[in-house]
Amino acid sequence: MDLRIFTEPQQGATYDTLLTVAKATEDLGFDAFFRSDHYLKMGDADGLPGPTDAWITLAGLARETRRIRLGTLMTAATFRLPGVLAIQVAQVDQMSGGRVELGLGAGWFEEEHQAYGIPFPKARFGRLEEQLEIVTGLWATEPGNTFDFHGEHYDLTKSPALPKPAQPRIPVVIGGHGATRTPRLAARFADEFNMPFASVEDSVRQFGRVRAAAEELGRDADGITYSNALVVCVGKDDQEVARRAAAIGREVDELKTNGLAGTPAEVVEKIGRYTETGSRRLYLQMLDLHDLDHLELISAEVQSQLS
Repeated sequence: MDLRIFTEPQQGATYDTLLTVAKATEDLGFDAFFRSDHYLKMGDADGLPGPTDAWITLAGLARETRRIRLGTLMTAATFRLPGVLAIQVAQVDQMSGGRVELGLGAGWFEEEHQAYGIPFPKARFGRLEEQLEIVTGLWATEPGNTFDFHGEHYDLTKSPALPKPAQPRIPVVIGGHGATRTPRLAARFADEFNMPFASVEDSVRQFGRVRAAAEELGRDADGITYSNALVVCVGKDDQEVARRAAAIGREVDELKTNGLAGTPAEVVEKIGRYTETGSRRLYLQMLDLHDLDHLELISAEVQSQLS
């Protein structure tokens, strides 16, 4: 089971804070540093000093890290035109030496669109599908050839399809709970399917839908990596778990039900249950970005038991 660190900077984080967490992620042996792509805080967080852009952040981290994978859960298709997104992600991939992954979703948080003047169309899923076709098509176009696409939402003519990523193919991550369209989209485009904040039972059902959709398209369902994203709250003992839960405004029992919470032994046991679903990667949602001792504990007492 790969462990990746997943951050939510819209809740309040500077670039320097994210850099510190990313460097700790690398030094402590985790597989990757991912971040959300949001421009507005959620819930009771103060959101200060304000949002940071996902791909600008990852460009900076690409130059200041050496090993870890870097990516988004999820970039919103409403935020960027697909040609621009393909250029941005390919450039960051070059800057990182080929360590980038693109999580791409339809976009859902209407209030952040209103707050920053970003259109929030009703037909977002169709736009997402066309963005996936365009972004992957641009990257796959052989040098010297051009790319054309004429869809309902986007129109590209004689694009030089440049620049190219450093990787032969940037992994694409698609996720979500949708029972029909999401599995079909994952079967067509995803290198990885991510089930966010879901129970073991719900993960089994959704992974099964993705597998069935892949097989229907004639694709090897085992060629897709299956993963989960879960909030994490680990402590050496019950008192430390309670302290960390309070620091992020959550209840211990709720976290144990809906996330990965408890002592290292409890968390390792629950990770084992997700492993049995076919999940091979966990994105650990870290909500207190200043608690680097938390990362150290997970590395020493949880990650060490998974290899």
